Order: sequence, then structure tokens, then C-alpha cells
Amino acid sequence: MSRENKLTTDVLIIGCGIAGASAALEAAKSGLRVIVITKNSKLEESNTFYAQGGIVSLGKDDHPELLKEDILEAGDGINNPEAVEILAKEGKRTVDEVLIKELAIPFARSAPDSLDYAQEAGHSRRRILHIGDTTGQTIEERFIAALKKFSNVTLLTRHTAVDLLTVPHHSRNPRSFYKEPRCTGAYVLDNQSKKVKTVFAPYTILASGGCGMVYLYTSNPRGAIGDGYAMAYRAGARIVNMEYIQFHPTSLFHPDAEGFLISETVRGEGARLKTKEGLTFMENYSEKKELAPRDEVTRAIYEEMTNSNSSYVYLDLASYAKIDIKKRFPNIYKTCLRYGIDITKEPIPVVPAAHYCCGGVLVDGWGKSSLKGLFAVGEVSCTGVHGANRLASTSLLEGLVWGKRGAKYINSHFDPVMPNPSEIHDWYYPEKEEEIDPALINQDWLSIKSTMWNYAGIIRTKKRLERAKADLDYLRHRIEKFYKEAKMDDKVVGLKHGIQVALLITSAALGNPNSLGAHYIKN
Repeated sequence: MSRENKLTTDVLIIGCGIAGASAALEAAKSGLRVIVITKNSKLEESNTFYAQGGIVSLGKDDHPELLKEDILEAGDGINNPEAVEILAKEGKRTVDEVLIKELAIPFARSAPDSLDYAQEAGHSRRRILHIGDTTGQTIEERFIAALKKFSNVTLLTRHTAVDLLTVPHHSRNPRSFYKEPRCTGAYVLDNQSKKVKTVFAPYTILASGGCGMVYLYTSNPRGAIGDGYAMAYRAGARIVNMEYIQFHPTSLFHPDAEGFLISETVRGEGARLKTKEGLTFMENYSEKKELAPRDEVTRAIYEEMTNSNSSYVYLDLASYAKIDIKKRFPNIYKTCLRYGIDITKEPIPVVPAAHYCCGGVLVDGWGKSSLKGLFAVGEVSCTGVHGANRLASTSLLEGLVWGKRGAKYINSHFDPVMPNPSEIHDWYYPEKEEEIDPALINQDWLSIKSTMWNYAGIIRTKKRLERAKADLDYLRHRIEKFYKEAKMDDKVVGLKHGIQVALLITSAALGNPNSLGAHYIKN
């Protein structure tokens, strides 16, 4: 491999949403060399960029103990108490220090000297900081602008992580097998040159986001195929709680909308769910009605759709809002209007969509995984904060807190131990690289998405999950053969990641016969 295809850094960060960006900023400020990669053409492209609702802080009549209680209740009590404690105690301080003071995020205000706090489902207080309905976009843009000011930060777009680099697995030295396994970087595909680079780093931080795109309907952007889960699993890191896939109750039902999310805060501002006949129904499922946890609202909508053989239900904000809808939800208003729906005058057709993975790479309070040298932050990780079901708007906060904590740990414990690059295998290219047939990739993805939606989706049964696992196992063998023979390409790499993640979710769901939170299985 040529020298230009070998890179060395102190910290390699895979992903550039709020978790990866906050880790990069903290590491950069300490003087460490940082490489941040994203497979997208734009640095900003991430789940964070599309986050509408906001980020959890603490409201005026609020307290960390109240936040803890809400998180535990939403998570059905299987949350990691230590992680919940960290989030509740450090969350507001981190928001104040990083987002408000350092990045000067212009959160909405109810008065010149008073922040405005929104209400969301599952929260006992108004505690969500927001910027209209484009909170994530502003946060992401401010982070990227801050990172570009550091000469010790390299930001690489159109670079796809293929596999984590681990010793002894990728080592030519037989003696390395006597050592403790360690992650020392990653193999990364340059999507322009189509060559695989070897990036060496004593510390690697996975911040690659979630996996909603393995489902037929999702609120996630196209890149959210679960790359990090798949790579960490193959590298030997512990993966837990993958059965807990949270479905957002309300994505816009329209053939051209591509899973556009109708924020939780719309219900927080008074919107009611209705059948096609105009009847409210959440009172039949929960005392909290529209403000019940997401899993309960999702199943209620699913049941109503099933009982009436409907493809969607309505979310009516126009009849109940006591706010200026255009001012409070400008992006949702403009987007729906583009599809012929005026949310100030008529209800919005909505359908549930795969939204968030509560499981992932198991990490401790500092983001350390079970594999030495590998950290994971944000949705790809499982800190245990969310338990079986995530409380609304805690994901951005978790990414911010753990991104900063992970980098702080690396800063204070930095050890530049690295393998000799000459001892590491170069990337293996097939002897005869076959051309890629898009039809094969598209059909394989359709099979994965349909299987996951129908058999491992909102309501599961043992028979459905067994069928899913059998079908996915068969497909995996075909995809792996295809992968080994095809030219290196982001689409082929993504397909390999996707089938691996689908099997992780399905196997975890099969192994858990108990309905809990976002995992609902009929016996």
C-alpha cells in the first residue's frame, strides 16, 4: 500500500453528529491530533442535523431527580442507574458550558433574559431547549464551524469506515496473539479514489449514529444503516439491547416525504391523534393520552391502523394549538405545505417509523467499550441511559455529554501505544474485481427492509422473528460472497453492514421473550 494510503493520528472519530463533534472539539482543545471521517459529502449530514424537537436541560421548576424519574419510567426501569445519574447531573452544565457559552447556540427565549422550554411526551416538566423546529441543524452547523478553526483537526468527507483495525486480528506478527486485543484505527474507503486507507490511531471513537434505514419506514437519514454496530461486533466488542428499537409515532405519511418527522413537541403543544373518522383514541390506551411514552403511542397508532385497515392516522394541531404554529414549527409547516397540507387548517396524516436504537456498543461512564482502544458515543453506543425505551430529546444530550466525557478520558489517560505499521496487513482487494450491479444491491436492501418491517418491527411474534432470522441468514451468505468479489464501493460496504445489523436486532429480539419498552412480542 502506498504511503499516502496510510494515515496516523492520535484520535480517529467515525461520524460527525453531536457526539462525534463534541468529542472532536474536546480532544482538539487539548492539542491531540484528530481525524474525523464521514461517508457523506457534507460534514453536517447526520441524525443530529435532522433533530427537530430540541435538547433536554432543566426547566424553571425542575430538578435532576425529576429528570431521572422520567428517564427511568420511560425506560421501563432497566436503565443503568449510574448512566442516568451522569446524564441528569452533568447534562445542564454541559449544555450551558458547550452549547450556550462556547458555541453561542441561539436557543428560543420567552423573554430577553429567559430561555423558552418546550414540553415533550414522557417529561413531567417543560425542559426542552429548542430553536423552532430545527434545533439539531443549528447545533450541528455551529460545531462544524468551531472544528474548522483547529489546525490539529482533519475533517474527511466521502470516507466510509469499512472495518475496525484490531490487533492481533490484522497483525502479521504471530507474537501479537499473546497480547490483549486492541483497536488501533480503521480501514477507511476513500469514495473518490475507491482505495482503502489504513488509519492508525491509539484511540478510535465510534460516533456513527443509528440504524433506522434497515427498516422500510424510518425517520432517519439515508446514511443511518448501523455501520458502527456491525464493525464493533465483528471486532469483538460487546453489543447489547439491540431488540429495543424505538419507533417514532408520527412521521409524515406521504409517498414523497421520505419519513419526514413530525416532532414530539407538536403533541407537547396540544396536538391530538385521531382516526380517519376524526375520533380521538389515545385516551383508550393511556392516562397520559398523547403525552404517553413513544412506545405506547406507537402501538396505539398501530392498533388503530390495524383495526380500521388504514395506512395512517391523523395528528390534529390546528384544532388545539394555542400558539403561532408557523412561528413555533416553521420547518414542519413549510415541509407539509410543500406536500399540500396546511397544518394551520387541517390535520396531518402520520404513520410510525423506525427512529432510534436504544442498544448498541456497551460502554461505561466514559464511553469506553469492552475492546481496548475503542470508545463509542451517541446512538451507536449503549450507556444504559435509555433502558428499554428512550425518553424524548435525551439523545442529543447523551451524545453531547458522552462525547465530551470520552475525549476528556482520552486526554487525561493518553498513551500513544501503536503497532508497527509494517506489521499490519494491507487491505485485501479481490483478484478480479467484479462490476457492481445496482439492481442486486437495491433488491437486497428491499429484502432486508421489508423483512425487518414485517417480522421484526413494532409488534413481533416468535414465528415472525424465526422467519426473519432464516431469511436474513440466507441473504447474508449471498451478500458476503458478493462483497468478497465486487469492487470496493460505499454501497457494497453499506450492504454488508446492513445485513449484519438486521441479524443483530432479530437475534436479540428472538432471545428476549418478554415484552418491555420498545420490544413488544406477542406470545
